[in-house]
Amino acid sequence: MRLQSAAYDRRFCSVIFIIRNQMKKLAFYAAMGSVVLMTGCASILNDQTQPVNVSASNGKAVQGSIDGVPFTAPGVVPLQRAKASKIVTTTTAGCAKETAVESTVDPKFFINILTGGAFGSTTDYSTEKMWKYADNVVIACGQ
Repeated sequence: MRLQSAAYDRRFCSVIFIIRNQMKKLAFYAAMGSVVLMTGCASILNDQTQPVNVSASNGKAVQGSIDGVPFTAPGVVPLQRAKASKIVTTTTAGCAKETAVESTVDPKFFINILTGGAFGSTTDYSTEKMWKYADNVVIACGQ
């Protein structure tokens, strides 16, 4: 009877050993998955540029440039995301020569504060994809 019990104990221990190894693998994969999920949300969800609608207050066409890139408004202009403000320079008579477009923190960045902590938020900061501009920019123009 004792022989049968010893064989049973060995099988039981080997099953426990296999289950323990599987649990370690599962814990490892769960940890790696959470690291991947914690990388910058804004870095994953935002492009390097942001499309911004530019128009004149009088509704007429405006010629200008942003960061040296010419544009015609009304229209959509891609702005390179950065912490710094952008200056819209216009060459159309009767319109403001310069219009500032301020950058703000994209709300997607705050998801990282809650879920990703320092790792995700520093990723967003280093790629500068955590910044956004107003969706619409209106250049002040006279009649």
